[in-house]
Amino acid sequence: QVQLAESGGGLVQAGGSLRLSCVASGTTFTKYAWFRQAPGKEREFIASNSRRTGSTYAADSVKERFTISRDNAKNTVYLQMNNLKPGDTAVYYCAVAPNDYCAPYAYLCYSQVGGYDYWGQGTQVTVSS
Repeated sequence: QVQLAESGGGLVQAGGSLRLSCVASGTTFTKYAWFRQAPGKEREFIASNSRRTGSTYAADSVKERFTISRDNAKNTVYLQMNNLKPGDTAVYYCAVAPNDYCAPYAYLCYSQVGGYDYWGQGTQVTVSS
């Protein structure tokens, strides 16, 4: 049984930092990503990385502030979020896929919700002004 357990969300003031963690059990993964969803909005791509190609992608809105990483030994994915803004308030989801069929440098492929097989339950991040 595949499970993704997220942690690290919470309430933080604008300008603060949080680090989200996502521990995967029951599967290894080649492609992984973080998405977020604010109330009344569609799920939004944040960042992704591929173990196959080494490629990392991030949305323009977070590129200079958020960093995606992984610890292979712990089968864990991280999202370091710095200089948080009220607009970052959302539920954050990690997503992984055992295989990566995206072409190198294919941003659209890595940023699609449908490109990932397993999802975490989500962790709430709230940024106060």
